Amino acid sequence: MNVIVIGCGKVGTALASQLVAENHNVVLVDMSAEKLDKVSQDIDAIRLVGNGASITTQREAGIQTADIFISVTNSDELNLLCCLIARKVGHCHTIARVRNPIYSNEIGFIKEQMGISMIINPELAAANEISRVLRFPSAIQIDTFAKGKIELLKFKVKHEFGLDGLSVMEIDNKYHCDVLISGVERGDEVAIPDGKYIIHDEDMVSIIASPENSAAFFRKIGLKTNQVSSTMIVGGGTIAYYLARLLESMKIRVKIIEQSRERCEELSEKLENTIVIHGDGTDKNLLIEEGLGTVESFVTLTNIDEENVFLSLYARDNSDAKLVTKVNRLAFDELISRMDLGSLIYPKYITADYILQYVRAMQNSIGSNVETLYHILDGRAEALEFRIRDESEVTSKTLMELSLKSNLLIAAIMRGGKITIPRGQDRIMCGDTVVVVTSQKGLHDIRDILK
Repeated sequence: MNVIVIGCGKVGTALASQLVAENHNVVLVDMSAEKLDKVSQDIDAIRLVGNGASITTQREAGIQTADIFISVTNSDELNLLCCLIARKVGHCHTIARVRNPIYSNEIGFIKEQMGISMIINPELAAANEISRVLRFPSAIQIDTFAKGKIELLKFKVKHEFGLDGLSVMEIDNKYHCDVLISGVERGDEVAIPDGKYIIHDEDMVSIIASPENSAAFFRKIGLKTNQVSSTMIVGGGTIAYYLARLLESMKIRVKIIEQSRERCEELSEKLENTIVIHGDGTDKNLLIEEGLGTVESFVTLTNIDEENVFLSLYARDNSDAKLVTKVNRLAFDELISRMDLGSLIYPKYITADYILQYVRAMQNSIGSNVETLYHILDGRAEALEFRIRDESEVTSKTLMELSLKSNLLIAAIMRGGKITIPRGQDRIMCGDTVVVVTSQKGLHDIRDILK
């Protein structure tokens, strides 16, 4: 497809990179030639200096033949204007990033009146992601397929689980929970394991299962499966506001520590059941006084990555709280991911992933049958959801009879609402939803799983 991306900040660059990797034709537009020059040469996109709201610039970018127009500049109003003009000049789907909470109750009206296909709010998306892991604190990351009926969960193996030295097959035989170990991260190494692969303490393990079966597996190995009852949030920005609202609706007790008195007063007015503390969240004594030692989850949402990292390290050593750490800059993400900071939240990645899901859903109508795609194992593998619409060389045969590509697992099959972790005798049938985990990039059709 032909895609125009307005704004080459972190989100725009991440989007362009992934869209190019998925074989779309991308034009990246920004008013700053310097910013465009800094975009990696590995991203094979056309770079155009200009104002995305200009009809001349949009025509130069190819708006007449564009399938999707995405505006992710730092200005909500500019993004909306860009999309409005794109709708008038071209005949494409339009996506706008809109961050200001003032617009959050008006999104439906804005979309309808301006004809915008999708509006993404990065802070609300990040808050939703955090609330999901606080519902299931044992998991470091949770992604969903088949409208939530299949989950991909990542957790860290601890000594008390009794998994050290067991093969994947032995774990399956011991616990009988119908879960599939689909990926393992060990230091800098990643693996899509077979049945003989040995699990060790400190491994990061990804499993695929139904929510019920994953919960049963976690209970059997001694991991907590119920949601947290309390959380402490450091930083009272927009994500904190959305998150507190979500957690209040989940009956979770919330305490926010914020340095700005004015912001504290604003949050106190908007959040009925949240305790808002005016103070410095980096003050260790204040954290202890406000209950760090007994709180069940601790979320760092300041605007400074270093503060978030150090706060989470301090909380790790002084509490048993579930940790959630927000990271904005991506330059040191590999280093940060090795620091045991609980669940890492990258708002820029989340925003890009939401938009990419929409792009893929659009692509389904013109040939591809990839419904959902997540990057896993530190970005070195993918988990894809396929909807099987037609008979092919993949359907009706047993999995054992299929000649599959290497480093590829058929992880789950949903048929008639029932989830199966498939074995060699199972078959893929028309109408199924199939989840595949692979380090092979560029799969667009279920037939691509074959050698």
